[in-house]
Amino acid sequence: MDVIMLKDDQSRVLTEQQRNRALRQRDLALARRQARMSGSTLVPTPSQQEVIDITSSPIRESSKSKPEVIVLGESDDEVIHSTVRAQPSIPAPPLVRKEDTLVRNLESEGWRETRKRPSPEKESFGPCKAVKMGTADEGTSSGNKNGNFETKEATPSPEQLRVLEAVCNRQSVFVTGSAGTGKSYILERAIQVLRTVYHPSAVYVTASTGIAACAIGGTTFHAFAGVGIGLSKKEQLVDMVMRSKEKKQRWLNAAALVIDEISMIDAELFDKVDFVGRAVRRSKERFGGLQLIVTGDFFQLPPVQKPGETKSFVFSAKCWKECFDLQMELTQVFRQSDREFVGMLNEIRRGECSFATETRLKSCTSISTAPGIEPTRLYPRRADVDRENEQKLRSLNPSSKSVTFSAKDSGRTQMLNGSRAEAEITLAIGAQVMLIKNLGTEQGLVNGARGIVVGFTAPEKSELRISPGGGLPVVRFNHSGSSEWIIRPEAWSVMEGEVEVAKRLQLPLILAWALSVHKCQGMTLDCVETDLSRTFEYGMVYVALSRVRSLHGLRLLGFDPLKIRVHPEVVTFYDQLKGR
Repeated sequence: MDVIMLKDDQSRVLTEQQRNRALRQRDLALARRQARMSGSTLVPTPSQQEVIDITSSPIRESSKSKPEVIVLGESDDEVIHSTVRAQPSIPAPPLVRKEDTLVRNLESEGWRETRKRPSPEKESFGPCKAVKMGTADEGTSSGNKNGNFETKEATPSPEQLRVLEAVCNRQSVFVTGSAGTGKSYILERAIQVLRTVYHPSAVYVTASTGIAACAIGGTTFHAFAGVGIGLSKKEQLVDMVMRSKEKKQRWLNAAALVIDEISMIDAELFDKVDFVGRAVRRSKERFGGLQLIVTGDFFQLPPVQKPGETKSFVFSAKCWKECFDLQMELTQVFRQSDREFVGMLNEIRRGECSFATETRLKSCTSISTAPGIEPTRLYPRRADVDRENEQKLRSLNPSSKSVTFSAKDSGRTQMLNGSRAEAEITLAIGAQVMLIKNLGTEQGLVNGARGIVVGFTAPEKSELRISPGGGLPVVRFNHSGSSEWIIRPEAWSVMEGEVEVAKRLQLPLILAWALSVHKCQGMTLDCVETDLSRTFEYGMVYVALSRVRSLHGLRLLGFDPLKIRVHPEVVTFYDQLKGR
């Protein structure tokens, strides 16, 4: 909106209507400026077209406004009370702009880096890229964590648009849906909207597990809440937060809280954290008035629990219904191109298996793969994964030298324990690997792409600790034919608001002869083998099957329909969600 700034002598030559219009625009501009300076979130709600404009733009070029820098001297105990949902209790800490630096959001992975401002003609961004052998560096493009994206700008579906409108309206939203319905896409776009509506440092991105948190560039739900593992009584958890200036300030600074993979959080913890939020922020609103954006699929993995424990699903929490203005189940599937497979997955998701589905799945006993690339085996336990990968690595040509790459960690390194990037990885020629980060969608270098290590570069200076005489790996990917790529280190960061609290620099590769069902959650693989005859948790059969792109890339061993287990409480919840 154009704003006419008036001076007294200029106002005399305007008509009364023009003068009133200009004054209204000036007042609106001043109100916006005052709102930014005071930390208020009361800005005009975007129209539907503005929602599309915001969310259709490339994520890496997010056009969020930059508020002026202002230092507010407030004591630790001052709290601004508000009955408006999601209004921060105190002004969010300002971002200090420096003329010689440029801060860039890498929304595809959620982490942020600060560098010297480059010369547009000479230098490009991106920490390190995959380099095609014999060619110059090629540009990379951003995408979502699943590696399923179009190179063109995407327009939200009607379901997704309804969710984004609610986010723009500062409503709290729970989004669910089957695998491949765009939960990751909508989460990224919602975060983009939140960082436009609020000061970016007031938007906290979290997930139930370390792996899920690192995938979206956030921290764990437990870490944000500051309650440890949350076993103490709720009053003791409040004391734990209030005794820590850092934890207390984090709660007071927040305006919006994002929680991904909610299915693995239990009801008791959710209620406790709600109590903590209301107590610390001195508000009767749920979570102290924070706007909540929550995503997950309860038909997938249940809450994490130790043997003998019984934990309730989070949707049975006392505060659950009051927390959300909108609960939406996405129904349009984007991931699987095989419509027959989509129908089968929807059956299995709800614990059903028709005779036709059983017959078709039992026929999935052979698949064709690229030379040297085996189907990735999925196991329910990490120990099985480690054992198979180690055995396969040892079985390679004994004369082939192995190279070990040790990550470079900084910050609160304990927060990196759940990262998909390993603290240490050993590779050799012939090793089967998988990309765990999007490097270039046009080249097919996406999260989940599998390949074979075909060589190493000559030793060169690197920020990683590499075993003596070792160079960077050269990989031929399944999709790339004869093309080979040098894989360079990438960075993963753990963020609290806009503050980077931990960072890991490592190769974006893991051994991929075998993976755990938990670790591949949220990923899409081109070729999978799994033995479903073993005991699985609730939802694990569905998670395992939904990781593969189509039936053509699926090999099943020991398929038994009786192993398809869905918790009856989950079925009831989704029936109620649909109004059945």
